[in-house]
Amino acid sequence: MPRSAPRWSSLRPALAALERWLLPGECLLCHAPAGADASDPLICAPCRGRWQSLPEPQCSRCGQPLVQGIDCRLCAAWPAGLSGIRSAVWLDQPARRAVHLLKYQGWWRVSEPMALAMRRLPLGAAHTLIPIPLGPARLRSRGYNQSAVLARALGKLCGAQVAEEVLLRRRDTATQTALTPEARAANLAGAFVAEGAPPPDPVLVDDVFTTGATLAEAAGALLAAGAVRVTAVTFARATRPLAEAATVFGSPA
Repeated sequence: MPRSAPRWSSLRPALAALERWLLPGECLLCHAPAGADASDPLICAPCRGRWQSLPEPQCSRCGQPLVQGIDCRLCAAWPAGLSGIRSAVWLDQPARRAVHLLKYQGWWRVSEPMALAMRRLPLGAAHTLIPIPLGPARLRSRGYNQSAVLARALGKLCGAQVAEEVLLRRRDTATQTALTPEARAANLAGAFVAEGAPPPDPVLVDDVFTTGATLAEAAGALLAAGAVRVTAVTFARATRPLAEAATVFGSPA
């Protein structure tokens, strides 16, 4: 009987070694040479150490850093079943560069150190991870969904299932970058639909949290299809005024 083909997981060490031999042994962010004992030179430890965690206290629902005496209004209009979003780091320059490498330059393995930073976020192995889908045109243009790549890396790290076909983006939407929060919500209205019955407690996965409009709309689609409670995790979070104040003034005594 012929031997079965080797599993993909058994090839990963050999492929990683080949990658390190073919490509320069330097960090993709700072371009410093990787040490001789570096197991993965894509993003060096000092650069990962520059990723800044969000300060406490945070809004229990949306994860936005809070300032004493100022209530969080960011998540007031969200669907009731969207109960919690957490982000691993601020979207400052070191984290932004990592997101850019994953999102636009095809460096899929950058998702591994990004997922490692997300591992400390509230996430259980029993949960099902659902990546935010891309629209059809953008998926064809880019060739892959960076949120799905990130969800797979996180799922492997945490032992969680990843369901990429549960949530669909039924239409392409305009780029969100220059839109106000209100315009973002209008741009995304009705953009997502759940395919079949979603798991009862899905966890949405995305690369960046900006205003929460994308996650709120996606959660609404899952809740409408039968999900009981939706949470979400992202690698990075864009800085907003209240968050800046929390960083400057610190946590209340």
